[in-house]
Amino acid sequence: MVRIDFNRLRFLVIDDNAHMRRIVRTLLHGYGAREVYEAEDGAAGLEAFTHYMPDIIIADWVMPIFDGLELAQMIRQPGANANPYVPIIMLTGHSEKKRITNARDAGITEFLAKPISAKALYERILNVVANPRPFIKSKNYFGPDRRRNVNPNYVGPERRKGAKAEVTRQQPLLDKAKVLV
Repeated sequence: MVRIDFNRLRFLVIDDNAHMRRIVRTLLHGYGAREVYEAEDGAAGLEAFTHYMPDIIIADWVMPIFDGLELAQMIRQPGANANPYVPIIMLTGHSEKKRITNARDAGITEFLAKPISAKALYERILNVVANPRPFIKSKNYFGPDRRRNVNPNYVGPERRKGAKAEVTRQQPLLDKAKVLV
């Protein structure tokens, strides 16, 4: 397994459940993260996002004030904040296909169903650090490319139609978090 040097990454954990925040924080510290900030709801999370400028957000879906999807949509507004490209890992106890699709369409970078495991969280973080997806800006969407596997011959129901989308390649966070082999 590839290892990441976590000590130079800033994390923001947003969850209304203090026990879940503690679990995620403990895992992140166990990986070597030094800067782990927390917020207890979507509004406090948005405020912490603008204050701490995290490299990665780990957010719960169901929270008071506004939920994880609403938070992601606010963060993904181009020009509304300093980093609309920040990777967002969604935590949720609801993993139905419709929910995963809704999260993807809101600009969530990675999806992680509860109960979480240390390995699954590490894999999601590794994916956003080492393999950032390009960002797509179209008339109706701004966020990470929703397609995981690019197949130019795809003709299914989710084929992009209409005008070309603007594609922005992301710099891997590898510059900040060295990958250790």
